[in-house]
Amino acid sequence: MAEIIRIQRDARSVRRAVWLMAILITLAAFGYGYGMALVNNFPYNIPQFIINTFCVLVVSWLVSILAFAGLGMVYRWKLDRRREECRQIVTRLLESRLGKTVNTPL
Repeated sequence: MAEIIRIQRDARSVRRAVWLMAILITLAAFGYGYGMALVNNFPYNIPQFIINTFCVLVVSWLVSILAFAGLGMVYRWKLDRRREECRQIVTRLLESRLGKTVNTPL
């Protein structure tokens, strides 16, 4: 039971990290789009250092989202496996206490 709680907590943390990365990418895209489309005196001759920094940040956020999504899938797989083990334990316990039940169709 404690392991299921730990896995759920870790998976929730990963989901929050994915949401944070998605929000950061969205804000960066809207900020850059706003500057390009709506500001009349947008400096099109921005220093290359600033453009490179912006591109590195966006790419690193995208890579982080992919890594966190993969980690979330791993946690989901572990959680499903643990839940199935618990179901089997409960089923065996009930069968030992109540005897093997016969499933009859409705």
